[in-house]
Amino acid sequence: MSQDERRIYLIRTLLAEETRYQEMEIPSDVPQQKRLLRALFNLRMPRPVSREFLKIQDAYLQEETRQKGITELSDLTPMQDGVYLWQGDITTLRCGAIVNAANAQMLGCFCPNHGCIDNAIHTYAGIQLRAACAELMERQGQEEETGKAKITPAFNLPCDYVLHTVGPIIRGRLTEGDRELLASCYHSCLTLAEQNHVKSVAFCCISTGEFHFPNDRAAQIAVSTVKEYKEQTNSEIEVIFNVFKDVDLQIYRKLLR
Repeated sequence: MSQDERRIYLIRTLLAEETRYQEMEIPSDVPQQKRLLRALFNLRMPRPVSREFLKIQDAYLQEETRQKGITELSDLTPMQDGVYLWQGDITTLRCGAIVNAANAQMLGCFCPNHGCIDNAIHTYAGIQLRAACAELMERQGQEEETGKAKITPAFNLPCDYVLHTVGPIIRGRLTEGDRELLASCYHSCLTLAEQNHVKSVAFCCISTGEFHFPNDRAAQIAVSTVKEYKEQTNSEIEVIFNVFKDVDLQIYRKLLR
């Protein structure tokens, strides 16, 4: 099966799941097909699916990631002992675990083709990730607390695990409570990673962007919390600060130098 054939199969199967989509026409051009498939992944609620679907989905997503290019942790140069800075697509990084800036539902982003990291991670991990998160949340019986963390397999991502954490949402003036909650996100992820014998963690810029935490203050908290954790616990866990925007790259470069 070619990538084009896989994509058409996945789109047709997902459209057939919903009565309201069954009359929708599949676009002829590849970029629009990819947008439609991502939207269908984003909208799909966790429910059972056939083994054939998972087999074809997994092959499709892994090939898409391969074509984007996988970055190995071993190819990165540390800025400090065991601490790295890398600008790129976190869904293409092969390491122990990547951190997802999740929402309190912990089910991923349901907004079709949204640009948030939650959307990207769930899209390229595959529908198994939402199902795994739904199972965790059903057992918990309530929304995830800000500053805590959960761990799941990474499924079709090149990393081994995904650490999901809910950062503080800033509405107005930044408070000490906001700063403490953000620090707790980093501490919770590191603690959970080590409990699961994860040797390296890539952090996104938690709570910046959609959650409006100031980029410079968020970076300061991230770096100081990681340093304090490593010093206090004598941890040898490797930490990658992953940035996407140039502004964050400059902020982290200054802090880590």
